[in-house]
Amino acid sequence: MTTRSIYSPDERDESADEQAESEASTGHACPDCGGSLVTDDSRGETVCEACGLVVDEDEIDHGPEWRAFDSQERDNKRRVGAPTTEMKHDKGLSTNIGWQNKDAYGNSLSTRQREKMQRLRTWDERFRTRDHAERNLKQALGEIDRMGSALGVPESARETASVIYRRALDEGMLPGRSIEGMATAALYAAIRQSNLPQTLDDMAVVSRVDEMEFTRAYRYLNRELSLQVGPPDPATYLSKFISELDADDALERQARALIEAGKEANVHSGKSPVGLAAAAIYAAGLLLGEEMTQETVSEATDISTVTIRERYRELLEAESELDDSAVDATSGAESGASA
Repeated sequence: MTTRSIYSPDERDESADEQAESEASTGHACPDCGGSLVTDDSRGETVCEACGLVVDEDEIDHGPEWRAFDSQERDNKRRVGAPTTEMKHDKGLSTNIGWQNKDAYGNSLSTRQREKMQRLRTWDERFRTRDHAERNLKQALGEIDRMGSALGVPESARETASVIYRRALDEGMLPGRSIEGMATAALYAAIRQSNLPQTLDDMAVVSRVDEMEFTRAYRYLNRELSLQVGPPDPATYLSKFISELDADDALERQARALIEAGKEANVHSGKSPVGLAAAAIYAAGLLLGEEMTQETVSEATDISTVTIRERYRELLEAESELDDSAVDATSGAESGASA
């Protein structure tokens, strides 16, 4: 059975023109020549294939901000909402009712509405921390974030500290020890693992417990969790101390060279890395002719002048021995070549 169009030829032409105009107005056809449009996602432009007219530019990219090169990486990076974080007791998966007491338009709530929101916040807080372990974790992670922020510790190290504390909580290591002490110990362990320049004295300034308590907790954490924490490198503290002294890069380079010479001579074994860093700065100042006294270095590094005086001599002797051995090796090579 054949079908016939109910439209006349003129009506069909008029309908086709209306369809073309509709496509042009909705962005499916070029408004100039009627050609088809192509969108270039890399440039954010919509261009006519026929005449090259740029119909639209600076288009908003509604895709993800990350890049993935295979399906596994894409699945790992895909998310809805904010990424999870170890720095919150619920890993950031719960909702949080704000404290602004304003509606979506920025208008202040009435007294009755504010009282209602306060009750909702109270119940929301209770549901988020339903048992003792969650309340413990929330308090500890808050302490880690507070101390890390005060010391300028990067978020990656604070995240590591949160993981260490979670491990201690899961292993049942907290009974008999304060939350603040274990939180300080976890943060210091993360600082050591990340090779950051914060010292025990810095931790004592921001911690709510005394130094003896959190150092005991740190040794306990290190032993029971078998943390991969190596001996601190004296060179780690140089940038911090150089900044405190407002010294130049040449002094820092010379101090690093002295520390490397001291390592080769095993001067650093059994010595305080902070004391060696302070002594290296003072010794570097002597070699470069800088007007820097032991008292000045002592005040900036919080190391006694006695320690600086003892260690800087050892570093200078180590560098001198290293230079002598290098000269002897060069002379031996030259004599062997001449023979």
